[in-house]
Amino acid sequence: MSSRRRTTIAGSLVAASFSAVMILPFTAAADDEGPQSSKGGKAVDEAPAGVELTTTLPEKISVDNASQETAITATVKNEGTEESGEIRLLVVGFDGLTVNNVQGCSKIAEGDLPEGSNSGFACAVDNLAAGDSKSYDVDATYDLSKTGKICLPVQTASGDKTYWQQGPVPFGTTNPSPNAPATPLLLGTDNQPVAPGGDELPKTGAERDVLPLGAAGAALIAAGAAGLWWSQFRRPVRQES
Repeated sequence: MSSRRRTTIAGSLVAASFSAVMILPFTAAADDEGPQSSKGGKAVDEAPAGVELTTTLPEKISVDNASQETAITATVKNEGTEESGEIRLLVVGFDGLTVNNVQGCSKIAEGDLPEGSNSGFACAVDNLAAGDSKSYDVDATYDLSKTGKICLPVQTASGDKTYWQQGPVPFGTTNPSPNAPATPLLLGTDNQPVAPGGDELPKTGAERDVLPLGAAGAALIAAGAAGLWWSQFRRPVRQES
């Protein structure tokens, strides 16, 4: 793992049980990520007065071509003038990007994942004071023969409102490096697969108008050409025991 700042997560999710997830070693380091960006993000439900919640992702990540491993820093911020109250951050992977672990967070049960996603974790942020932020180390794998996206909704602790959602936003490259030790990917870029026959990509655009969230009853709804999807979890996410 990198030397990125670890954050102790206060509080707990609604469910008491948590899944045990292996933390994998990664070649990519936090220093490789460079600046963070809120690209692909938008406010959804109205936040309390004085609360302004956003998220950021690194503008670039690096995928090990042998292991497919990568590391991502997901950050939630309160840029308002009042404390946020108890909130949670979801980290959800799509297509070729699979979220294997988010430090300090709980794995979302397979039946509660949004349709089209392959993995996800829920992080109990508890409360953010005005101007504060919390960062989470995301361990992931990226199949470079596919496109890949990540999504960061910020919700109330109960999941009944989504104040902000970044994504699903792609990481990718238009200049694959199959013979290099690692491939750099840029935020907001559709991936050009490395594998032969990669011209036929999975459809991940606005054609998927509605993505129901299984038992949790949420939806990720397409928002036009920007390719942004807003999730609203109406019941707490179940945790795997």
